[in-house]
Amino acid sequence: MSLKSDSNARVVDQKVTLEMQGSLAVIRIDNPPVNAGSIAVRAGLIDALEQAAGYKASGAILIGEGRSFIAGSDLKEFGLPLTSPQLPDVIRAVELSPFPVVAALHGVALGGGLELALGCDYRLATPAARVGLPEVSLGMVPGAGGTQRLPRLVGLSRAITMICGSQRITAQEALSAGLVDQVVQGDLLEAAIAFLSDAAHPKRLTIELPVPDENREAVESSEQVAGKRGRFRHNVLEAIRLVKASATQPAANALADERATFQSLRVSPDAFALRYLFFAERKAGVIEGVDKSLALPISSVAVIGGGTMGQGIAKALLAAGLDVQLVERDSDARDVAVQSITSSYQGLVRKGRLKDSEASRRLERLRGEVGLDGLGSCELVIEAVFEDMGVKKQLLKELEAVVSDKTILATNTSYLDINEMVADLRRPASVIGLHFFSPADLMKLLEVVRTASTSDTTLATGMALARRLGKQAVVSEVAEGFIGNRIYAAYRGRAELLILDGAMPDQVDSAVRDFGFAMGPFEVSDMSGLDIAWAMRKRKAASRDPAARYVTIPDRLCEMGRLGRKTGKGWYDYSEGTQTPDPLVKALIEEIRADNRIVAQTYDTETIQRQLMAAIVNEAACLLEEGVAQRASDVDVTLANGYGFPRFRGGPLYWASLEESSRLEQDLKALEAAVGHAYRAGPVEQVLGAMKTEAGS
Repeated sequence: MSLKSDSNARVVDQKVTLEMQGSLAVIRIDNPPVNAGSIAVRAGLIDALEQAAGYKASGAILIGEGRSFIAGSDLKEFGLPLTSPQLPDVIRAVELSPFPVVAALHGVALGGGLELALGCDYRLATPAARVGLPEVSLGMVPGAGGTQRLPRLVGLSRAITMICGSQRITAQEALSAGLVDQVVQGDLLEAAIAFLSDAAHPKRLTIELPVPDENREAVESSEQVAGKRGRFRHNVLEAIRLVKASATQPAANALADERATFQSLRVSPDAFALRYLFFAERKAGVIEGVDKSLALPISSVAVIGGGTMGQGIAKALLAAGLDVQLVERDSDARDVAVQSITSSYQGLVRKGRLKDSEASRRLERLRGEVGLDGLGSCELVIEAVFEDMGVKKQLLKELEAVVSDKTILATNTSYLDINEMVADLRRPASVIGLHFFSPADLMKLLEVVRTASTSDTTLATGMALARRLGKQAVVSEVAEGFIGNRIYAAYRGRAELLILDGAMPDQVDSAVRDFGFAMGPFEVSDMSGLDIAWAMRKRKAASRDPAARYVTIPDRLCEMGRLGRKTGKGWYDYSEGTQTPDPLVKALIEEIRADNRIVAQTYDTETIQRQLMAAIVNEAACLLEEGVAQRASDVDVTLANGYGFPRFRGGPLYWASLEESSRLEQDLKALEAAVGHAYRAGPVEQVLGAMKTEAGS
């Protein structure tokens, strides 16, 4: 949407322009790249509305230039004293205007952008528009009327779900819910002008509308679900309280309550941590020295291997609109894989989580294949076969012989050395690691692994694919376990030493959950399968330092056939359908302690938490020293998006940067004493000092 040349157009501010079209005022917001609601935009909007009133306008249209309406407020302002005019001042100016105001929405209207739209009298949207209030995911609550105006349009239960879940909904969903008044198929501005020209659309303040009557049980159900999903964090509970107040409190009182709550929460530890993570996630997508425009277009992808991981990758690709060939070794395995994907979609349709028409479209783009002969037209091939170096090396050589010279080859390995994997290939520059996390269609993180030979074009293409799949990409160099699994191995290793030295699995898991993780390390191990880490340990057995402390408990469990949930027993017993501490595991632990002449220590919850965090932080510092990760914040992004690290703590290195250095030094000394001979001290102080310097700048 370009700014039209008109003798009546005038610049109110560099970022806001007023143009009179007849008796209607067209107010354009132009603050690229996403029209963030900065102080300049807020002041410009108030000035434009005042001038429109001076022109005796009969109505006004707020519309965004470029990519969106307003993608949200400027988050960088939220950690500082807010400068007037603030967003409630703008909305008050909209409501006090003597004419109706229409918000014409395209792209996204998020946070303060949607709150501004809610303060307008009417809302029109293009079919591709998306709207939402993400403040709860940033440790806050909406602070410019979102908790009060949204319920008046969509009802209490829907408002609780949207706000506490930080949901983005489509224009059509917004229309069905009553959030927008019209979805526009043609030109948005022309439609808004026609809408306001209709006398049936007079001034109508959203804040004066009644909250729709609603079933009490539905509201309570939404409240319970939202609280549980939000782990009952303070801002989640406050958001629920404020939404419910819209139905019982005078609007002015509830708006004042909301604003005061927002002002308090925006400077809370949770909010600072979540804002840090917000910017860290965007920075993670930037590769130093690599131009993202080098990315090649991808429309057709082959996935080699139709097991659980291969199916998940295929579903992620299909959801992004890509054509997928799922390749197996024989027709029976192919048919099983394709049928499994089909059944998965049918289940989603039955649950109402996927439209039948969309499931059909995805399945139309899926082809099951046997063998590698039909892959010549694929722009990308992802291997997801058994985690074995010999198998993967041979497969990549075979693939290189049948695909186009322009085809990118990717390996989904979790641990293996990709530099070794590509050493004998003719085109190693076209190979990249794409480490998906299971289930690959649901998990957010994607580690994009750059080998010593990977070209900038290949790397840029991998990152572009991640964006298209809606994944959070993090770039890693080749290393054992890359970023995430390497750190997780150190974390799990320290957890196992805690068990050897005196703790019990349920005690460690409980301490980790109390810290904010959804699951503890032994619960995770049982869920993923103990045999996965066992295979890795057996692979590394020959190179293991015999003087290093080694915990044999998980190996013994595997030898007993206790592989986790899939066998009904692991660290816990699941035979009765619930996770239960097993006396046999306790006896095994005590037996191995006795064999090693270990006198059990007593650990409290805080000691367990701090020792596990020390292991994570130290290993992160080691891999940063080696250049495995680009930057410290990438480590935080990896752990928060792929390993369940509590987002409200920002990430392990962010957490550590806020700790007293003397206390952290004590934790690291205790870690060194526990790990013993194999301990390697990372440059923790240097890494955290650099983080603090960057934050201060």
